Amino acid sequence: MAEPGDRLHADSHAVYVISVAAELAGLHPQTLRIYERKGLIEPQRTAGRSRRYSESDIALLRRIQELTNAGVNLAGVARILELEEQVERLEDELSNVHRRYRREIVPWRGPR
Repeated sequence: MAEPGDRLHADSHAVYVISVAAELAGLHPQTLRIYERKGLIEPQRTAGRSRRYSESDIALLRRIQELTNAGVNLAGVARILELEEQVERLEDELSNVHRRYRREIVPWRGPR
């Protein structure tokens, strides 16, 4: 039976070579290289320095493609991705704060 963290680990396990990753993302391999040079994606590397892409990398490539197809330039894409990541972190932090306060606050029951 799969453990809850197995899917997260599988998403970050880099297994795809650049040609397969490009095909899965609907891009040309050279486009992936450009995105890497621009700092939009950072594939893992084998001992021989070959690029390897994970499921989460493929999802990121698809998000980049979605933004560029909408007319956003690569500098804009980088900023949007940065802000999306920041929003995700802040939402997680807020969720943790809410959970902590729910445990600490005793519900008020009013006069009887």
